Amino acid sequence: MTTPPDLDLTLEELRAVARFAADCAAELLPVYESSVVDDARPREALEAARAFANGAARSNRQRTTAFAAHRAAREAPDEVARLAALACADAAGAAYLHPLAQATQVGHVLRSAACVARVAELRGEDVDVVVATLADRAAPPVPAVLRRYPTPQGGRARLAELLVALDTAVRGSDAR
Repeated sequence: MTTPPDLDLTLEELRAVARFAADCAAELLPVYESSVVDDARPREALEAARAFANGAARSNRQRTTAFAAHRAAREAPDEVARLAALACADAAGAAYLHPLAQATQVGHVLRSAACVARVAELRGEDVDVVVATLADRAAPPVPAVLRRYPTPQGGRARLAELLVALDTAVRGSDAR
């Protein structure tokens, strides 16, 4: 079995990916904060993602806040709060999208958006419309970055299915 080659990612491409993920996560942060009033971990992760997206150096701040927000997601009182914290964690983690040609890396690009889609679905919204709207918000160079990675395989979990739907939509978004 051969290993796929690594790919090149510029700092500006990484910032664009982090910006997209942070914009998605920002939609869900109020959901978390209304459910878990005294926990700043998701907000700190989102702030770290935004700082990187806006020009700050990629640092240990993104990693540590991402891990802390993942812990907040595990401790969340319900699925919606869990997804909100996870979106913030993944936004901070987007700064560490690896230049490895592996489908698992697609989660760094799209998992925050998949969380938004899942929360919308749980609220009774038309998930196809939400996926299309999120895909349209993935501004260049995000679709081009995504196309460098292999397509992810769907899993049994609904979040994985939504990630695949978003992947399909975003890969074609600036080609329309």
